[in-house]
Amino acid sequence: MLAKGIEFGDTIGIVSPAGCDDTEIINKKISDFKNLGFKVKIGAHVFAKYGYLAGEDKDRASDLMDMFIDDEVDAIICFRGGYGSARMLPYIDLDTIKKHPKVICGFSDITLILNYLYKKLDLITFHGPMIKSNLSDKITREYFFNATMNKSANYQIDLNSFDNIQIYNSRSISGKLVGGNLSIICSSIGTTFEIDTKDKILFIEDVNEKIYAIDRMLTQLSLSNKLNNCKGFIIGQFTPNDNDMKEHNFKLEELLYEKIVSLGKPTIMNLPFGHEYPNITLPVGGSVKIDLNENLIYPSKPFVK
Repeated sequence: MLAKGIEFGDTIGIVSPAGCDDTEIINKKISDFKNLGFKVKIGAHVFAKYGYLAGEDKDRASDLMDMFIDDEVDAIICFRGGYGSARMLPYIDLDTIKKHPKVICGFSDITLILNYLYKKLDLITFHGPMIKSNLSDKITREYFFNATMNKSANYQIDLNSFDNIQIYNSRSISGKLVGGNLSIICSSIGTTFEIDTKDKILFIEDVNEKIYAIDRMLTQLSLSNKLNNCKGFIIGQFTPNDNDMKEHNFKLEELLYEKIVSLGKPTIMNLPFGHEYPNITLPVGGSVKIDLNENLIYPSKPFVK
């Protein structure tokens, strides 16, 4: 299921399904976003604070549903991640969203929402920048626009244009993308919101996790058969934990090789998406071709209509 592509001048619904922020930060970031050429509609509880959450669970879910229902709203971008999406997801109405499909974008904790809506509704969603992100970063901004506008005609990832890309088990594949934040993916296992990786191309990233924690999470994915049944892998930014410098530790590259590359599936490492910049946009549920002869990733089908 495809949502209508975003156009400049559209009204973007802004919601906070997870964490909260100070009013000054919210106003500044929303102003910056409007300057890109959009109108905005702000969820009723974006400024709310309920502990570390942007309002109570039903309220955050209500904000999200309101944006899908509202005919004035053309697309939805989450203000920030943090934690809390899992708490509000039981209160959303999938049938209503199916009747009002829209572009929805976010990352980090929003991983859960993106993959759930794709899994249940076949709605292509977008793992990409949020309102709080640094949209002055040119590459981040351009990939977001190219993924969500113009029927995705301009979307192409040239792996040769990025530094430090590593490719293993090099052969070209086609498939649908799923994934996002590693810890959020793992937290969904055994729940209604569990990610489906069968015959998919899995992309993962994470921030401030110690090596042993990344090991534990990748092992969990392996033991739950979430890695073996993938077609391939795209590894993004694993922003390191600054205190994780023990003498006898694994290096991240060693761990990723052992847990992922050793499976013999095509693997791209160090693609710039995640909690640093640039943070390029990837379509959850989007059909792509990974051409490892030309080192290109491009759509097999449009991501939006």
